[in-house]
Amino acid sequence: MALSARDVTVRFGAVQAISKVSLSLDRGEILGLIGPNGAGKTTLVNVLSGFLAPSDGVVDLDNEQFGKLRPYRIARNGIVRTFQAVRLFRSMTVAENVETALVNAGQGRSAARRRALEILDYMKIADKAGRTCDGLNYGDERRVGIARALAQSPRYLLLDEPAAGMNVAEARDLADLIRAIGRDFGCGTLLIEHNMRMVAEVCTRLHVMASGRTVTEGTPAEVFAHPEFRSAYLGVS
Repeated sequence: MALSARDVTVRFGAVQAISKVSLSLDRGEILGLIGPNGAGKTTLVNVLSGFLAPSDGVVDLDNEQFGKLRPYRIARNGIVRTFQAVRLFRSMTVAENVETALVNAGQGRSAARRRALEILDYMKIADKAGRTCDGLNYGDERRVGIARALAQSPRYLLLDEPAAGMNVAEARDLADLIRAIGRDFGCGTLLIEHNMRMVAEVCTRLHVMASGRTVTEGTPAEVFAHPEFRSAYLGVS
């Protein structure tokens, strides 16, 4: 069982954002999608999650192509993503934000309320369940965003720069959480992240992009030693 993109190309008019990119994500795997800003990483995630249609190429889930499913239908099929800019209902409480995701996924209100508290406890922010989201710090906002994603019972979880803005301790806790999610929820995780220490610690495999193309892929050790990675990402030979 896998989520895969095959020869995906995205054009915006005369601009080619990504070109013939192929990758696959297996259940239980943590795949790091890395590269410099503007490499096309978020564009690819937008394609995988249905927010953007590819100009060429295909995306399939367990060997079945998506066709033109809308993002909410793709999410209900188990492909769930977070965003660089956390999208929360800021006047609602933390628990209500997670409950909303559960109700949208088909749960009744009372069951959603119970499950929301269970997920918040798992995320170690149950003590903030009654607080409105407009009073959260940046790290907790990101945890609520991940909690909303987990509320949709993902088979494949796409995390777009979840550690952005976190301090060292918060990023370390998040790394532990990402490892646990794959184990406890049984989902494959695609991680876009610039924190190379986190990437090296949690990812079983890396896919490197630059200028809209695949540069290299392999284990963290293989990728970090690859001259094209060092040139494209670190600017050294």
